[in-house]
Amino acid sequence: MDLISRITRHFNESAQLKQAVAQELAAPIAMAAEKMVQSLLSDGKILACGNGGSAADAQHFTAELLNRFEVERPPLAAFALTTDSSTLTSIANDYHFDEVFAKQVKALGHGRDVLLAISTSGNSPNVLSAAQAAHEREMAVVALTGKGGGKMAMLLNGNDVHICVASDSTARIQEVHALVLHCLCDAIDCLLLGAE
Repeated sequence: MDLISRITRHFNESAQLKQAVAQELAAPIAMAAEKMVQSLLSDGKILACGNGGSAADAQHFTAELLNRFEVERPPLAAFALTTDSSTLTSIANDYHFDEVFAKQVKALGHGRDVLLAISTSGNSPNVLSAAQAAHEREMAVVALTGKGGGKMAMLLNGNDVHICVASDSTARIQEVHALVLHCLCDAIDCLLLGAE
């Protein structure tokens, strides 16, 4: 087994996918950033959720907003629905794991807020439930998916933004998701602070 070639292939595949989807994803990323800025300027907040690596992405994104990305600015109202182990386990134990994010959205979400719903397949039941709860609260949803968007693509409405990575590889989708989230952070800062 040639590990050097294998590792190099991963880098090449990741770079090629990012180049291939850049033009396709630029417009929905810009729309999502504008929607998030509109929310923040209206005293709204960004709620984010996902499972596994997508949970980590949700936490990474909200940390960049609440603290800072690449420039100094006031903190922005954002938090991940993935971090409170007592809340997550009580909902999963008393109800169902499918409700761990939806119940938080129902309690904390308002019409001026935005839900960032991350699912590489677009089929995660608890993320789909969170998006449905966001719609019930008249919130916009920014869905970050791959693999054609799955059930999430059918759930979204005209007030939502779908950023779907055209790949079937979970690892490659997650790598593009990380870049998308950094693009969102940069675009939000640019819209709030002006471009340099």
